[in-house]
Amino acid sequence: MREINFFRTESGDCPIEHFLDSLSSKQAQKVVWVLQLVKDFARVPTQYFKKLINTDSVWEIRVQVGSNVFRILGFFETPTHFLATNGFQKKTQKTPQREINLSEKRKADYLKRRDKQYE
Repeated sequence: MREINFFRTESGDCPIEHFLDSLSSKQAQKVVWVLQLVKDFARVPTQYFKKLINTDSVWEIRVQVGSNVFRILGFFETPTHFLATNGFQKKTQKTPQREINLSEKRKADYLKRRDKQYE
């Protein structure tokens, strides 16, 4: 249903891969399970996937492993292509504004580089 890709910096670095590498094997397995759910199902419960309000179309993939809460932010490049920009462990009720800003900055960077490629 959806394609999920990971943002890469201009130098080729992949922040999502670093985030996944920082998790325990059990945590990483659950994150991968939720990513697969988001990828495969047309209607994903908001428990796992939702658009953040007051953002530049930033979406949040939500993962809970025991008492640990993880988020992966990203955006839709096309209706079926989701680009994950950053991941973090959530420690408060509200999604940190700095993480939203980082996702929006990476979105702008990605779109600028993509558009330059097609000029």
